Amino acid sequence: MYDFNFKDFIYLDLFKGHQSKVRGEARGAPLAWRLRPVDLSEIAGQGHILSKGKALLNIIEDDKIVSLVLYGPPGTGKTALAHIVSDMTKSVFVEVNAVTSGIKEIREAVSIAATSKTIVFVDEIHRFNKVQQDALLPHIESGRIVLIGASTENPSFALTPALASRTMIFRFNPLSTEDIKSILQRALTDARGFGGSISLTEDALSYAALRAGGDARRALNILELASLSLRHAGTNTIDLDVITDAVSDKTPYYDENEHYDTISAFIKSMRGSDCDAAVYWLAKMLNSGEDPLFIARRIIICAAEDVGNADPHALGVAVSAYISAEKVGLPEGRIPLAQAALYIAQAPKSNACYLAVEAALNSVRNEQTQSVPLHLRDSSYAGAAKLGVSGYKYPHDYPGHYVEQTYLINPKVFYEPSSQGYEIEIKNRLQQRRHKGNE
Repeated sequence: MYDFNFKDFIYLDLFKGHQSKVRGEARGAPLAWRLRPVDLSEIAGQGHILSKGKALLNIIEDDKIVSLVLYGPPGTGKTALAHIVSDMTKSVFVEVNAVTSGIKEIREAVSIAATSKTIVFVDEIHRFNKVQQDALLPHIESGRIVLIGASTENPSFALTPALASRTMIFRFNPLSTEDIKSILQRALTDARGFGGSISLTEDALSYAALRAGGDARRALNILELASLSLRHAGTNTIDLDVITDAVSDKTPYYDENEHYDTISAFIKSMRGSDCDAAVYWLAKMLNSGEDPLFIARRIIICAAEDVGNADPHALGVAVSAYISAEKVGLPEGRIPLAQAALYIAQAPKSNACYLAVEAALNSVRNEQTQSVPLHLRDSSYAGAAKLGVSGYKYPHDYPGHYVEQTYLINPKVFYEPSSQGYEIEIKNRLQQRRHKGNE
């Protein structure tokens, strides 16, 4: 049983459905729990929202908390900040975990709010369904409760528009390697941690910080596991061998948000002609278990949209990579995917094909629809000539396999080739033909 010794706050026991008292720090608790920030000075790496003059810091220090959602990867301080707010505010603080709670727990929180100003903290708020989120709306709207939500998922997708519009959203960033180092060094010296009883070599410190992947909780778990090995090693110094042994294979943080952000970075790197960035984001996705055929489909789209006729071979390379990955599977399938991504990244770029089809679609949707000219209509049936369906000129019967004729009753230019790669030749041909057609 943990022995708690900090300020009480109300916690809704989600398994028993009643209120119980919980206190701050627990002796014998995991290191990550003991070292969680207890004031704003211990929140690492979030200067973009918590430095002097920033809106979030101002409303916390002035005890003017409004409904807000803290969003970002695990181990970056979201829940810790909510608990710091509970220590700094004069309001009653009610904590609900969205994993197992429901309407009943929301009603209990609101019943407390009937007697005093109440902040309701909902951890993992993205797990609330629409009905549960909607249950909060009238109480937030009336000011009966102030909501603080914590989420690892993008509120723009995870929250209903109605709830998102009633909250301020603050994004927490992954911690830098230097931030993680500072946290680990504090764990070595702080009385809540090891109190100077053990030390960490510089290379072991750097390795642990690197393998933490921006997650303070993971870093402290690595340190705690490594410290247990010292009991059998006859030393109080954790070196690189000890810390390496304590680190399991790195499983990067990769949720739905990372899925969309990483594929976006991958596509933009190919479009931006950065081969090294493109293959890095490809490797990250593959290492995180991304579906290789999803990646292949995006490569095909990029080949058509961003390379197009500047290098007509790009689309063929992309499609071949898809077929290869499908037939071969992983791990070897990563090689044709890399080949295609690198080919597209280095290829000359043109979005003229994309712009052409968008312009044509805009014309179809927003202008009077053009009828098919009579000479272009199907004439394979008996009686077509009597209906005026005749006069088509077969281009292969003419010099250069080209003959002038009308293909649109009201001609418009949709395709404007760029001056990149092979499209230069296409551009020259089109200019000659369009010029002749205007004579």
